[in-house]
Amino acid sequence: MAGSKGGGGDFVMMISNVQTWVSAALTDESTCDDGFDGKEMAGVMKAVVRGKVETVAHLTSNALALINAYAALRH
Repeated sequence: MAGSKGGGGDFVMMISNVQTWVSAALTDESTCDDGFDGKEMAGVMKAVVRGKVETVAHLTSNALALINAYAALRH
């Protein structure tokens, strides 16, 4: 994050925005999975999509942990 050593208020707001967006991405993971409930595609297709979504959710969770750790170092 080039230039993040600048104004503290700007950094806090930027980190807050990033945390909000990444947290929303995690919420969307369960919403995506719920969309297959009761559908005829719920068999193999659901398993394939669920596997991909779980991978993305895991990476997103790791990203949020790194963002939170970075924010903690700055304060």
